[in-house]
Amino acid sequence: MRSMSVSIVWFRNDLRLGDNPALIAGLGSGRAVVPVYVLDEEADGVRAPGAASRWWLHHSLLSLDASLRALGSRLVLRRGPAEQAIAGLAAETGAEVVYWNRIYDQGSRERDARLKTSLGERGVRAESLKANLLFEPWEVKTLSGDPFKVFTPFWRACRNLPSPGHPLPAPKALPAPESWPSSDTLASWRLLPTSPDWAGGLRATWTPGEAGALARLTDFLDDTLERYRQDRDLPAVEGTSRLSPHLAFGEIGPRQIWRAATARGHSAATEKFLAELGWREFA
Repeated sequence: MRSMSVSIVWFRNDLRLGDNPALIAGLGSGRAVVPVYVLDEEADGVRAPGAASRWWLHHSLLSLDASLRALGSRLVLRRGPAEQAIAGLAAETGAEVVYWNRIYDQGSRERDARLKTSLGERGVRAESLKANLLFEPWEVKTLSGDPFKVFTPFWRACRNLPSPGHPLPAPKALPAPESWPSSDTLASWRLLPTSPDWAGGLRATWTPGEAGALARLTDFLDDTLERYRQDRDLPAVEGTSRLSPHLAFGEIGPRQIWRAATARGHSAATEKFLAELGWREFA
């Protein structure tokens, strides 16, 4: 029997199953899917995460792996420069294609371009997709073709574009490779604080992971959205969405938030909240 060909899905700041174009592309390729996360603390220009971010990352990866295992898959963990790790994994698995969702800072764009070139030289196709913005940077330009420097005209231009599409559903199953490549253990990365364990406040306040992000969004829409316009700047009031860390790790996507908010109806509060999502992309 002919062995099933392999695709790699490289998770980065998109630690979710829902509305994940790279994951859906891997599934749609008809190949076995090898999901991977690379902890890259060595590449030029990479800023190591702080202690609280490391705590969050540990729990977010734990949640993602559990979700993948429920689909018959798992999350492969590698540590080191991402270009080397992804190229090495492609060689180990005989992968024919690597999918990832785009990151937009200069260093990441340059690294991704180098990786696409090096993979292509090895006969491996690489495809990047849009998952972490409502509007691509090249879609929102001034009449002269330059980036906007003031938010109000930027947001007006965004609102004149077609609305973001519907979020992609999470897959119900993922085809596994015939044999899994080696993986680090999450514990070996030692992301959690130990001596002392100062993370009690984080554990009591936050629930990292996709399920926690979706629950946080529902709570915000149910309890806070209608007061958001006037309460968001009041420190003594819980008037914000508290979605920022979930968005930063990609446990929820902006398109999911947009659709859930607009489904509640259009109001001044909703429009202000959507504009704050726009600020995230403008900044």
